[in-house]
Amino acid sequence: MAKQTKITIETDSLLILHGRSSLRGWCSICAAEVEWIAMECTGVISNLDQPALQEWLNSKELHRLETTGGSAQICLNSLVAMVQKTKPN
Repeated sequence: MAKQTKITIETDSLLILHGRSSLRGWCSICAAEVEWIAMECTGVISNLDQPALQEWLNSKELHRLETTGGSAQICLNSLVAMVQKTKPN
């Protein structure tokens, strides 16, 4: 009888596109230079509805910045970390 070997390969990928609304700046919580994206654009990346996004913001795990123009920006590093943390196995 021939011996059989089963090989399973798992892959994971992340694609980040830089848009016109992204900014590069310092995140004091990450202690690093990061990409900041407009809060309105987070749904494109994470498929989150506004109540879920607000819950993440309230947890303080999602880093937020108010620009001098008054627009809310989200730290892309913290958003990616939250998305990966809640990703089903």
